[in-house]
Amino acid sequence: MNTTPNRQAIENIYPLSPMQQGMLFHSLYAPSSGAYVIQVSYELHGNLNILAFEQAWQHLVNRHTVLRTAFVWDKLEKPLQVVGKQVKCPITHLDWQNYSTTTQQQELSILLQKERQQGFSLSQAPLMHITLIQLAPTVYQFVWSYHHLLLDGWSMPILLQEFLMIYGVYSRGQTPTLSNPRPYRDYIAWLQQQNVSQAETFWKQHLQGFTTPTRLGIGQPGDAQGDNLSTHYTEQSIHLTCEQTQQLYNFAKQQQITLNTLVQAAFALLLSRYSGEMDILFGTVCSGRPGTLAGVESMVGLFINTLPLRVLVSPQQKLYSWLQKIQFQEVEIREYEYSNLTDIQRCSEVPRSLPLFETLVVFENYPVEPALKQSLDTVQIRNFHATEQTNYPLTLYAVVDSQLSLRLLSDRDRYTEDNITQLLQQLETLLLGMLTQGDCALVELPLLYPAQQQQILVDWNVTVKEIPDQCLHELFAQQVKETPDATAVVFEEQRLSYSELNSKANQIAHYLQKLGIQPEARIGVYLERSPQLLIALLGILKTGAAYIPLDPSYPAERLRFMIEDAQIALLLTESSLGEVGGQGTGEQRGRGAEGQGEIKITSSSANYQVICLDTDWEAITQCCTNNPECQVNLANLAYLIYTSGSTGTPKGVMVEMRSLVNVLTALKQQLSITASDRLLASTTIAFDIAALELFLPLIAGAQLILTRQTALVDPGQLTAAIKQYQITVMQATPATWRLLLTSGWQGKPDLKILCGGEALDNSLAAQLLSLSQEVWNLYGPTETTIWSTVQQLNNGESVNIGYPIANTQFYVLDNYLQPVPVGVPGELYIGGAGVARGYWQRPDLTAQRFVPNPFVGDWGAGEQGGRGVESKYSFTSIKDSLTEFKDSSASIKDSSASIKDSLTEFKDSLTEFKDSSASIKDSLTEFKDSSASIKDSLTEFKDSSASIKDSSPMPNAPCPIQNRRSRPLFTVW
Repeated sequence: MNTTPNRQAIENIYPLSPMQQGMLFHSLYAPSSGAYVIQVSYELHGNLNILAFEQAWQHLVNRHTVLRTAFVWDKLEKPLQVVGKQVKCPITHLDWQNYSTTTQQQELSILLQKERQQGFSLSQAPLMHITLIQLAPTVYQFVWSYHHLLLDGWSMPILLQEFLMIYGVYSRGQTPTLSNPRPYRDYIAWLQQQNVSQAETFWKQHLQGFTTPTRLGIGQPGDAQGDNLSTHYTEQSIHLTCEQTQQLYNFAKQQQITLNTLVQAAFALLLSRYSGEMDILFGTVCSGRPGTLAGVESMVGLFINTLPLRVLVSPQQKLYSWLQKIQFQEVEIREYEYSNLTDIQRCSEVPRSLPLFETLVVFENYPVEPALKQSLDTVQIRNFHATEQTNYPLTLYAVVDSQLSLRLLSDRDRYTEDNITQLLQQLETLLLGMLTQGDCALVELPLLYPAQQQQILVDWNVTVKEIPDQCLHELFAQQVKETPDATAVVFEEQRLSYSELNSKANQIAHYLQKLGIQPEARIGVYLERSPQLLIALLGILKTGAAYIPLDPSYPAERLRFMIEDAQIALLLTESSLGEVGGQGTGEQRGRGAEGQGEIKITSSSANYQVICLDTDWEAITQCCTNNPECQVNLANLAYLIYTSGSTGTPKGVMVEMRSLVNVLTALKQQLSITASDRLLASTTIAFDIAALELFLPLIAGAQLILTRQTALVDPGQLTAAIKQYQITVMQATPATWRLLLTSGWQGKPDLKILCGGEALDNSLAAQLLSLSQEVWNLYGPTETTIWSTVQQLNNGESVNIGYPIANTQFYVLDNYLQPVPVGVPGELYIGGAGVARGYWQRPDLTAQRFVPNPFVGDWGAGEQGGRGVESKYSFTSIKDSLTEFKDSSASIKDSSASIKDSLTEFKDSLTEFKDSSASIKDSLTEFKDSSASIKDSLTEFKDSSASIKDSSPMPNAPCPIQNRRSRPLFTVW
């Protein structure tokens, strides 16, 4: 309620300062929120003179006008502050001597919370209350609650020093005699004399072009909270060592800047790294005590003001000059520190419906502790503690003493405790990095503290597994020896044993060798789905050549593009399909390897042989059935597969044999594929995931079930095949699984479901789990060989992209290839054995997407760590610049990443008394608003520790793992 004071009881009336206006608005907006209620508490040990204690506090109230001030606003154009002539200091006495220590602490917490929520009637002085609690015969708990409208942090040591002096005098039975302090109204008068139009010009220039508040980029979106804000805020703090603090002091002195500038610079870097922005704006608190006002340093009242600091973080700018620039800005801003934040926001281009900033930095260097250390004859002050609360989502307090203390006050509805712990540790890392990195580029300053860097770069990527030193066809041949008579492939009524399949593939291979096919040759495969397709693929791989899959259902134009772009040496097809794409441009003539059946098509851009497996089969069967001899190794190309071209021209991705063997052997083990399994191949050969379906069962002794082309889009045929052949493993996209469910498929209790190629939502995952034995979610771009991560789903568990498979590393990096903190959006970079050789005949794009990996050496040499990978990668906001895959699998969410550390104890020293006046959101703002590229030829990469980028280049960084033989590439997702 707004009560009009008795005129005769009024000593003075004057306007509010800019900061007081903002505080008044927020206090009236949420009267029970506890915002801007400051609570100072400490213990008094000794023989306390109660009468002298009360007299000393009353003397302070009589002496300082701000302690007798109330505020009125009803029916007024602008609010006013009213100073009463006589105001009694309210002191409550409590006796808790019969309580246990534990109960006393519990009761104290309840009392503090109650007083915060109760707040003050702002129109009735005094806006303060003292509680004195006796805990033991010579121990008292002192609690002083007051509204921030009255005092700033600088005023605190002045009052404490005066209290100690006055208490000592009264204790001796004497009357204090102190000179009268300069009243707060003199500061208000000084404010009225400042040049507002000049300040407006400055702020318009300072904020020109800034249109959106800087968001931290983590946590939950901000929503307006209810009245009880006190339950929404929490705090954490860390303390630098005395040595570190002194080093920062010395560094600041060398650079001719203040320690405040260093803290603000570190916070600006933190905001930039988290938000991804270079133009950063946050709030800062200035002392507001003008040097031109005589005696201002000893005045008591609220002088501070909150102002915006705009910092441009150019990643390549040198540190020292950047710090000087921030220091210069602070000096400039200080000339206009009297400005009202509401007026400042009007000068900006930020919409009035948004706050100008959401984060605040408060630097406190006022000498509170020396005031407390003054000795009294009979009383000692211990365990000093101060609490406060703001209406900002995040406020950093930097408190200076022999140790620099960093405290974050945060809205727990926006940020988790782990968020805040991480921010504090990284802020410390940035500060200390300024001491050790020299005059480096800003991008080179480390953000991750060493333990987190080890965790993100190394521990979560411990995926080393031995890759068999055998090519795919050799693994298949080994399986043939073990189970020659077992069924390898089933297609309708046709069945081929492992031995039969191998013999036919060998004949194809020998036939191709007679035609002059050598390793690395590119052979197009244009066949209908049948055992002949599998025979052809195996035959090609046995020669060391690479296959280019061509789906007969694809448009003619696309097929011709792939054939011409790949510059194939030979095309395997069948006569029933006719010419590729249905339109030939050349001639056909008949002469095969033995003088029969060759078809030659001369196109506009290439010459290649065409072998029709049906018409030429008789000649092929004349070839040897033994395994061919060929100088094939893991570095040879296995296949060249084209991307969809959804983001432009289709790109041919070159996948080496090592990459294919790695993914097949890794998933054979991880998915527990055995000889008893029957895998249904339901994917077009033009998709790389078809390679998993075709080859995985053949290295496990399992059965491969092939379907006709029509079954790929017919849920009825798929359902029938699952039932008829008793399928135990099936891979398909979420769209295909959804199609099956819509058609009435009832599931199969022993079916192992593999799902990938699109984002799998939780609802579909739950349905599939209820209808099958297992559900696995898989993720991976074409450029990293079929799949890069797997996740076995469990009931009630949210879908994410899972764990990296063997010999695969995942990194989430910023635009400069620096690892981002947990929870921060970034771009996904995939490294390891699965990374493709590059793009066929696209050296520029290859150099852009496949870049040197600065973090790891070769996956195959040595050990990477002592434990298995525990990292999960959850769906958050990640860019997929190659395929526009919108899964956003960016932020790393490790099962061990959840930092469960308890809050750091807030130490009981006066240096931690925080100036809550600093955390004001904006004076009436809301009052008015809201009532390396690959440099050698693409065939020269010999091993597979390549890595894959998800969109950007990075400066050199120390490798956390010892050097190994490496193919230093990785690719961007």
